Amino acid sequence: MGNFAVSLKRLVEKVSLEVIYTPCDLDKISVEIAEVNRPGLFLAGYYDYFDKLRLQIMGLAEMNFLAGLTAEKRRERLDQLFRQQPPAVILCRNEELEPFPEMQELAKQHGVALLRSNETTCTMMGSLISVLNLELAPRITRHGVLVEVYGEGILILGDSGIGKSELAIELVKRGHRLVADDAVELRKVSNRQIMGTAPENIRHFIELRGVGIVNVARVFGVGAVKVSESLDLVVQLEAWDPTKNYQRTGLESEYYDILGVNIPSTIIPVSPGRNLAVVLETAAINNRQKKMGYNAAKELLIRLGLNDTMD
Repeated sequence: MGNFAVSLKRLVEKVSLEVIYTPCDLDKISVEIAEVNRPGLFLAGYYDYFDKLRLQIMGLAEMNFLAGLTAEKRRERLDQLFRQQPPAVILCRNEELEPFPEMQELAKQHGVALLRSNETTCTMMGSLISVLNLELAPRITRHGVLVEVYGEGILILGDSGIGKSELAIELVKRGHRLVADDAVELRKVSNRQIMGTAPENIRHFIELRGVGIVNVARVFGVGAVKVSESLDLVVQLEAWDPTKNYQRTGLESEYYDILGVNIPSTIIPVSPGRNLAVVLETAAINNRQKKMGYNAAKELLIRLGLNDTMD
């Protein structure tokens, strides 16, 4: 994990921004932090605590404030802003707000991209921040398979050759969807959520020993694949060990830590004759029920008179 960056080109595509001026190709300009800034205080002459790595967003308030200044003062304040060389200055509400001519002039002088959007400032900031959070999220790559089963994102981990890909194909045949095979890119998009996706170059390909490479989207149709999925459960496959005690009741909750987020986890022993696809489907449904507040193991204890409440 290191610091990630996202190019202005990608932001322009994702948030539908329009380019007024750019000093070079947009894919050569990068943004490294997810916070954005409205430079109202800066334009008013308060220069402390200004982070020049942030995208600067100008809305109605900033533009009207500038319109009220003398031409000389306005140029001086805008010069101070562009002199900081932020990744870009973005002007919102382009139906009603026109950039001041000196904005373009100063953008050229200091080599700063000047962009515009027809969204209101708050809407624009909202979509910009969510794209930045996703693109700049801390991430790791895990060797495993990510599938979506009954709406639950399940990461299947296990040693090479244990049958992760075969299990994924079996699940796809049963109507579920493949997100990633072999390498799964996991991003922490919030304190509680991990999103999984496949590296772009191997997306929707799966490798089956004895068969070779299969394009799941081509063979089973586009309904059999998904680009990304939120992670709800981690299933660890391991060869059956007769000396080991496996979960029988599901009373104890186990978790798997990914980038500091605890994801519910279970170990499933693999042995000949076990239909793992059905076991995984049941694990997915059981996980959904737990999230909805129902725990079968606890209900059984109550029925057996060993427990009084579902807590």
